Amino acid sequence: MTTSNELRLLPWTGPDGKPCFLSTDDGGGYLSRLADNIESVQLGMASGLLDQALELLADAGTGPDDLRCLVKDLTGALRDTLRVATSRGHRLDSRSTDHSFR
Repeated sequence: MTTSNELRLLPWTGPDGKPCFLSTDDGGGYLSRLADNIESVQLGMASGLLDQALELLADAGTGPDDLRCLVKDLTGALRDTLRVATSRGHRLDSRSTDHSFR
């Protein structure tokens, strides 16, 4: 049985906005692979959004509505990126305390 330290924070939330976790010892299982793929997509979208933000900020003609939309999109991307970083950090911590890797 897995402990709470071994739960993987998934890159999506439930319908009520609460975090979702995966309890498995199989890092190559279907849900683990799905979560890995979604994390990759989220990080790629954040990278693309950063490029778009730099372009908009460099354009002196960018209006307040465009900036408001940009801030909304950046906020979502930052939330997703932090969730990915938190999940990966927890998995690294659990691996470093797992003595079976030695």
